Amino acid sequence: MADVARFAGVSHQTVSRVLNDHPNVKPATRDRVLEVIKEMGYRPNVAARALVTRKSRTLGVVAFNTTLYGPASMLYGIEQAAKDLDYFVMVAALSSLDRRAVLDAVDRLRDQAVEGLIVIAPQASAVRALGQVPSGIPLVAVGCGTHAGVASAAVDNEAGAAQATSFLLDLGHRTVHHVAGPRLWLEAQEREAGWRRALLERGAPVVEPMYGGDWSARSGFALGREMVQRVYDEADPITAVFCANDHAALGLVRAFQQAGVRVPEDVSVVGFDDIPEAEFIGPPLTTVRQHFDELGRHALSTLMELVRGEAGQGGRPSPTTAPRLTVAPGLVVRASTAPPRSRG
Repeated sequence: MADVARFAGVSHQTVSRVLNDHPNVKPATRDRVLEVIKEMGYRPNVAARALVTRKSRTLGVVAFNTTLYGPASMLYGIEQAAKDLDYFVMVAALSSLDRRAVLDAVDRLRDQAVEGLIVIAPQASAVRALGQVPSGIPLVAVGCGTHAGVASAAVDNEAGAAQATSFLLDLGHRTVHHVAGPRLWLEAQEREAGWRRALLERGAPVVEPMYGGDWSARSGFALGREMVQRVYDEADPITAVFCANDHAALGLVRAFQQAGVRVPEDVSVVGFDDIPEAEFIGPPLTTVRQHFDELGRHALSTLMELVRGEAGQGGRPSPTTAPRLTVAPGLVVRASTAPPRSRG
């Protein structure tokens, strides 16, 4: 820093103010200092800065199974939001979400002096574990549904599922069948609840969901093969299916097409997520889009409030006052849905 000051013709304190984005620096002086920093390849010593300021500008994220589209997209959204705030993200990835694994990951991140934690907690076991995290560390949960007892940012899965189901009913389908996600996942539970609520509010028959899905296209394909014959049941045919996620929907569509069932002429199919491939399959998939960039911003803004002590003592509000922010999803209509065909 002293070298930068000498080459820029300013004081050591001025360089410090530029590095810390202090407002009391003339624009021309700031530009000159930044140019010298760039030319010299100077990098501040983060560890030394943390010792002085007691701020590491590092956030910890506990993530799970980042090969799945939802958790991976949540992690990316969080990283981008942190980058915009000039924070670094340190990730602890877990293969399971039992209590011990979650608490061990939290301890590892705390040992790295993170200022706050975001936990991607898609299962009830992970949410329960968060209740045992020491209260001195600011904490926000994401991917945990809208009913967690800690500060959270979540997509309104129930509203998205209800919107998809109502759309199919508006097309004229008598009812909508559901390919559910894994029962232990909170998002799967909320999507099933939204589907069920929309049917009940419209007075449509509620058919037992198809369970056994694990979010994969393979499981959707297997369940689709089981449903094929029911498409041709003249007494009570399947004409519309809402799937808990897009990959299951892709597998379902493939099973239908392999059996000669046409989508959407014979059966309409809707997914959830709007994965990048959804627009380019045959037919392009109608789905519910999750806004992961907005979710990341909500999670970071909530965590920053806790870090600054604006939302409760000790970095953690009580379960009754914990902020719970929701992000509204949106229906994307494509060619996999249509009114039910006339059956002679």
